[in-house]
Amino acid sequence: MKKVGFVSLGCPKNLVDSEVMMGQLKQSGYEIVTDAQEAETVVVNTCGFIEAAKQESIDAILEATGLKDEGKAKRVVVAGCLVERYRDDLMKELPEVDAFIGTNEINRILEVADEKNDPRELPIYKIGNKTATYLYDENSPRLLATAQHTAFIKIAEGCDRPCAFCSIPNMRGSFRSRRFGSIMKEAQDLADQGVKELVLIAQDSSRYGEDLGDIDGLAVLINELCKLEKIEWVRVMYAYPTHISDAFLEAIANNPKAVKYLDMPLQHASRKILKSMKRGGTRESLEKLIKRVREKVPGIAIRTTFIVGFPGETEEDFAELMSFVQNCEFDNVGVFTYSDEEGTPAFEIEPKVDAKTMKSRRTRLMKEQAKISKRKNKAKIGKTFPVMFEGVSQESDLLFQGRLESQAQEIDGYILINDMPDDFEPKVGEIYNVQITEAHEYDLIGAII
Repeated sequence: MKKVGFVSLGCPKNLVDSEVMMGQLKQSGYEIVTDAQEAETVVVNTCGFIEAAKQESIDAILEATGLKDEGKAKRVVVAGCLVERYRDDLMKELPEVDAFIGTNEINRILEVADEKNDPRELPIYKIGNKTATYLYDENSPRLLATAQHTAFIKIAEGCDRPCAFCSIPNMRGSFRSRRFGSIMKEAQDLADQGVKELVLIAQDSSRYGEDLGDIDGLAVLINELCKLEKIEWVRVMYAYPTHISDAFLEAIANNPKAVKYLDMPLQHASRKILKSMKRGGTRESLEKLIKRVREKVPGIAIRTTFIVGFPGETEEDFAELMSFVQNCEFDNVGVFTYSDEEGTPAFEIEPKVDAKTMKSRRTRLMKEQAKISKRKNKAKIGKTFPVMFEGVSQESDLLFQGRLESQAQEIDGYILINDMPDDFEPKVGEIYNVQITEAHEYDLIGAII
């Protein structure tokens, strides 16, 4: 069997694309290896969202072509968002790469991996700005790259939002939902494989079904997924604040299997900056939204992300964002410095905020959030929570780890488990009651009881 190694970069949505490509290759007789050094073909699935991600992708491509120069790899394929954004430039600057396939060409992986084909002579398909049509479905083979007990399900692709800082629509096309039956069939298949947690993802999950004529599509989907016997948790990521419907919140509140967790990127709180970002809303409207969410779903954990240093952001704007975070006391927060991306409306906005100021603002906001997180975590000491067990800790072989409902895998913190009953042998993916004994800024420590 020909050996293929994958380097998958960027978000979980990109990881699903990699899993689908790996599934197609494995089904066709290829061997998927975890070490690119052992691969005859190396596939680098790139991210092209912001400057740091683009640089990471370029570094990974150069590392892969280096393996080819050393005679370890025979073929290098570059896939994903970076290809959609810079295909012509990449083809010109990287002649040692054998093939480039974009986000709308996932099914071409067999074509470009086949050593009988000369990838440079194969036809090129470009999605343009709004013409992408590709959607994987329940019949698409997938080879999971996540832990056995958890899996992402991409419920939609693309985005129609006009956010001034974002290049996603140009890379992934217009918003398009998957069919309800397709998602349910895939979810059942994953459950039959031993998956316990389903994580629903899209560029804008809260709009799921709208393009199919179903205004409350996400709520209906959550309700039905929670009926699957072998599934323990259903989690939703990347919900847009203007589409948090009561039906969606009720689905989370009323289903024990729907984790009480909301990932909702807000990006800022200043009215001026939100308007400039083309996000809409105000600090007041966002605070009303947070209040409504917490009233509808008592005990819900809210995660959000912010961008600091957006063009035109003053110290007054940043102070409003800081005050907003202090007032709302989010459970988990990610803060990014603005990345000036050509082809986006924000690229033309002046004045720019210098890198030093952006870095300082990010540090200040993260320090404030760390105080909030530690205080909220300390309030959990002595209490008992259901925890999904994940095996030996990534931090120490002497500890085990798991996650509360409020902790999304590889995004939020973990609960480190340092004690359990004698002769007890916990199983990965099972849910156990854990009593919290210590609390830190992001991680918790507890004992299975």
